[in-house]
Amino acid sequence: MSIKKHIPNIITGLNMLCGTIAVIFAVQGNLIMAALFVGLGIFFDFFDGLAARALNVKSEVGLQLDSLADMITSGLVPGIIMYQLFLRALPGTLDPMSDSWSADAANTWLEWNIPFLAIVGLLIVVASGYRLAKFNVDERQTDSFIGLPTPANAMLILSLPLILVYQPHPIAVSLILNEWFLVGLTLFSCYMLNAEIPLFALKFSDWSFNKNKLRYSFIAFCLIMIILFQFIAIPLIIASYVLLSIISNGMESKRRELV
Repeated sequence: MSIKKHIPNIITGLNMLCGTIAVIFAVQGNLIMAALFVGLGIFFDFFDGLAARALNVKSEVGLQLDSLADMITSGLVPGIIMYQLFLRALPGTLDPMSDSWSADAANTWLEWNIPFLAIVGLLIVVASGYRLAKFNVDERQTDSFIGLPTPANAMLILSLPLILVYQPHPIAVSLILNEWFLVGLTLFSCYMLNAEIPLFALKFSDWSFNKNKLRYSFIAFCLIMIILFQFIAIPLIIASYVLLSIISNGMESKRRELV
């Protein structure tokens, strides 16, 4: 049995492993390490499909495994991160996990000590799961996306704690730690994950410039933005990705009408 056909699934497994480690860090409140492992998971997520196409070993199992890995890395972790941000934004809230394993826990096991508003952040998990389920059965999404891909949404959410720690501008901090901003961002995130908006994919069928002008231009734009603005660039890049896709789709529609 050739090992070649297992290489993409092994890479997907590394994505799943990174996502699982990120879950542990996120639950513990270590949002920076969680972001690091999500970043590694997304890196592997990009290359598993690339490896499958390069080795010509695409399979239905690989497709399902990829979505399961994305559900952990780019669905579950961002939801927990948003939940943790709510805990930091809401006044007087404590980490509900702090006393979970104490000797007195048996006497208070019916006590609810989770802020209801913080649960709103977990809607990202639900919306991500629904988006991934639709992706697996939607034949329109072979070469592009309908709605924001879960890795892009994960990068948007995970940029928030990175900005808080490494670029703590007073305006950015007050905005990110505002519970109503977090509510709005969560609902917007859930909408964009499942919106009927066509977005171009960063999938390369070959490396030619003519066929991938948009992809190469966008990657160059991302690098420049990150160099100039660091983590604050991530929300700007996601917004630019959506806007550029809408403009590109509009130009393509007009071109087809003229043909």
